[in-house]
Order: sequence, then C-alpha cells, then structure tokens
Amino acid sequence: MDKAESIKPYKDDGRAKGEQVRDMFDSIAPAYDFMNRAMTMGIDRIWRRRAVDCVAARCPADIVDVASGTGDLAIAMARRLPSARILGIDLSDGMLEIGRLKASEAVPDAAVSFMTGDCLDLPLADSSADVVTVAYGVRNFADIAGGYREMLRVLRPGGMLVVLELSVPTSPLVRPLYNFYTKRIIPAAGRLVSRDTSAYSYLPESIAAVAQGSDMLALMAEAGFADCAFRRFTFGACTLYTAFRPLS
Repeated sequence: MDKAESIKPYKDDGRAKGEQVRDMFDSIAPAYDFMNRAMTMGIDRIWRRRAVDCVAARCPADIVDVASGTGDLAIAMARRLPSARILGIDLSDGMLEIGRLKASEAVPDAAVSFMTGDCLDLPLADSSADVVTVAYGVRNFADIAGGYREMLRVLRPGGMLVVLELSVPTSPLVRPLYNFYTKRIIPAAGRLVSRDTSAYSYLPESIAAVAQGSDMLALMAEAGFADCAFRRFTFGACTLYTAFRPLS
C-alpha cells in the first residue's frame, strides 16, 4: 500500500477514503480554482501546459482525463487539440458542475464532456482511449495501483498515460520554505476561503505521503505500464510522469 492511501481528509470519519475525498471536493468546489492559483502562485498553469505538450505530441483522437475536477486540464487539451474527443471523469459532482460551465464558455465547439465515475471502476470499455491523463489527483486515489490498472485497461495498445502530480521539492535549500508554506500558510488560507477546515491540511499531508519519482514509476510498472519516465519542475514541487501500455 502506498502511504498516501492511508491519508484521509477527515481523520475522525470512519468512511472509506473515496467517500471522504468525494465529499471534500464537493465542499471546496466553489473555492477550488481560486485556491489552486493562490497556492501555486499561478505556476500550475505552466505545469499543466507541459502535460498538454506531451499529449499533443501524440495527436490522440480519444482522451480520458481521470480525476478531472473543474476541468482545467480537459479544457487546456481541448484548446490545443480541437478535433479530439475528451471525457473528464471525477467522483465529485460539485467539481464537475463547475467544469461543465467552464468548458461551455471556454471551448463551446469542442468535443468535451464530463461524467461522474470512480478511478477504480472506470465506466469505459477496454482499449477505448489513446491517452489517459491525471492532474493532481493520483494522491487522492484510495488504491493507486488499482487506479493504474484501470487506466491501463482503458488505454489502447501503445496508448500513453500522462500524470501530473504535486511533490516535495528535492532541494534542501527550498524544502524548509516549502514545508512552512504548505503546512502553515496554505491551511490558514484555506480556512479563510473555504468552509472546509480539513481540506487544506489534508493537501500537504497527501503530497508528502504519495510515492514520488522512481517510487511512482515502480507503481506504474507493477500495474503493467512500460517505458515509465518522469520530469521534475520548479525545484521538484511538481512532477510529470509518462508511461505507455505495451503493444502486446
């Protein structure tokens, strides 16, 4: 089990992680986009652009964006790949409602749709996607290895997985500042902006706990992916992982 799987938003709540994560994101959905920009000082847009670059290089026809949230990555891909069919899937109806509204305004003519679904039981046929993406969502999975196996299942042979995930900076000079910011500033800001006082304490805990770098690649390889690789951005505060479903 990855350590992040045991980190839950509401520590005194006996429910499964998936249920807690769904309710947490329903709760913070109205503040989510604002907090994302504030927490990363807008750099998340640059990180997301790097993920879109990887996807666009494949010229995919069918893309599935898992843990799609409010649709930022799905919309960015639609802008870059207007002929692609993009499906965003998320546990949280509250987040998806915002995503649908944003997509209707930002890319009204694109083939972007959203549906409620669980990453551990994707409502999709085998071998139905050319690319599967996840942005800032893997650490919220109740079973990371199981999520990767599901994404492998829906990818076509040769298809690409692109995962963008927050991570702990590798630089010993940057890490103390990062720890202060994520453990002190972000939870305090979250309490001011969102009515959910637990959500923004869960965030730094889940980032610190989730597998990173080569450990994350090992989880992908164990699920059946090949040619797994990663790149770190901004002193290691974000990591882009790529992997492929083998051709046979």
